[in-house]
Amino acid sequence: MATPKFKPCMQRQPMLFPPSVGELIPENTLVRVVDSIVEGMDRSALESAYPGGGASTHDPSMMLKVVLFCYASGIYSSRKIAAATRMPVNLMWLTGMRPLDHNTVNRFRSERIRPVFEDVFSEVIAVLAEAGHITLDTYFLDGTKIEANANKFTFVRKKSADRYQEALRRKVRAHLEAIDEMNDEEEALAPADPSEVDADAIRGAADRINARLKAKREAGEGKDAEAKELKRASAAIGRDYLPRMEKYERQQATFAGRKSFSKTDPDATFMRMKDDAMGNGRLKAGYNVQAGTENQFIVDTTVHQRPGDTACAVPHCEHARERLGRLPASLVADAGYGSEENYAYLEGEGVDAYVKHGEFFRECHNRKWREDEMRVANWEYDEESDVHTCPEGKTLVFLKESSRVSELGYESVVRVYECESCSGCPRKAECSKSASPDAPKRIQANPALNAFRRRASEMLHTEIGSALRKKRSVDVETAFGDIKRNLGFTRFTLRGLEKVTLEWRLVATGHNIRKLFLAESKKRKAMAGAAAQERLFFLPLRGKP
Repeated sequence: MATPKFKPCMQRQPMLFPPSVGELIPENTLVRVVDSIVEGMDRSALESAYPGGGASTHDPSMMLKVVLFCYASGIYSSRKIAAATRMPVNLMWLTGMRPLDHNTVNRFRSERIRPVFEDVFSEVIAVLAEAGHITLDTYFLDGTKIEANANKFTFVRKKSADRYQEALRRKVRAHLEAIDEMNDEEEALAPADPSEVDADAIRGAADRINARLKAKREAGEGKDAEAKELKRASAAIGRDYLPRMEKYERQQATFAGRKSFSKTDPDATFMRMKDDAMGNGRLKAGYNVQAGTENQFIVDTTVHQRPGDTACAVPHCEHARERLGRLPASLVADAGYGSEENYAYLEGEGVDAYVKHGEFFRECHNRKWREDEMRVANWEYDEESDVHTCPEGKTLVFLKESSRVSELGYESVVRVYECESCSGCPRKAECSKSASPDAPKRIQANPALNAFRRRASEMLHTEIGSALRKKRSVDVETAFGDIKRNLGFTRFTLRGLEKVTLEWRLVATGHNIRKLFLAESKKRKAMAGAAAQERLFFLPLRGKP
């Protein structure tokens, strides 16, 4: 039997001349991509965030390289980033073999980089554009919800807060009215309208109650029934009424148009998540992240407190225009963005809107619904006389116009039509949901929205539109899947809208760098001959000779 042979283990072999750490890093690695990008950036704004004086601090370029490399590698916790600087040779090379403390990492990530994190993202986008990966010809927009760093059971609902505040107003007013009934000669303490009972009104009532008590003591009437009631009211105001009203008013200010918020992270809104491990549909505190992609690179991204995607499109596009200098030539999105406001905005900006609407799926796949004669869209309409005619020959004439205002202040005009007579109609029960047999049928029509929907359907059914529809889910959903599934980012580590926006920007930057590395790897593998032996990442250092 042959004797096995093993290569010698050099684990404890001393070296007279230790190798440079950089020599241990191959050319075709992600860490060199990060190093190349940061070295080519204008870092003057980042360095200006340090006031100077005192003890020396870590080089901000090195810190930025560490943070970007970790986010591109799926390491998000400040403690895990600090621990990683002690082991992998990649991070030891970036830090010059000087391990970092987690407080140093967290301070840099949440404070130092804050004034320039938008510029860092834009620098990476510029590198992608120079490499030909981004053209802004087509922009795939979608949103995903990411859980906030907040307790699941510390939420405040606006409906509950409104109910408690209104109950407190009634209680305070009733108590003050009871005091007023005891002495009609004094100025009334209770406001005429319960809605006028707020913290300022309660403080004013407390001051007048205390003034009455002082006057009674000076008059020797400090122990009569009215004085006792005044003392109870003063104690109740200081102990209960005023603190609770101040709390409710703080909550109302925190809502800022939302329906809920978390006590742990007041900027987070409770919303329904697709990632529901418990399977009970429980709302979780989170943020709605909007991202526009091209070739699976995140071109721009924003963080919103609204659960729905519809009202996030215009603010996102405005942010994209500000950061990119212009809007894309075409925008592709799903039915969640198919509102009149979004269609009108994109048309006004000259953007081709390949945006589905709420009826597009049934329009394409549900023949029964599409040909249903009871569907109002299939009813005969005479534009000249402005009259709709139902399948039974009944005419519906114009009744009135009503307006609807969106969350962003956009006003839509809806025209209401009413049937002249529904009596004797054999299909009355099928046509109208009204419980009254004599109630005439009413329909609502939005001419502007209907025109936008027809235009969107035409564009989406073209050869280009069909191709873009298929590519949308592959392009933008792949970016979200890579971040949430492959890299495991499903929950923010920072709190507050500003810090969460910063963290998500870093996550998106890390995703782009990782995709750039993979794209250049594929490009190199496709090369033949001598060119295949060159270094992997051959993008020039931006701003460097």
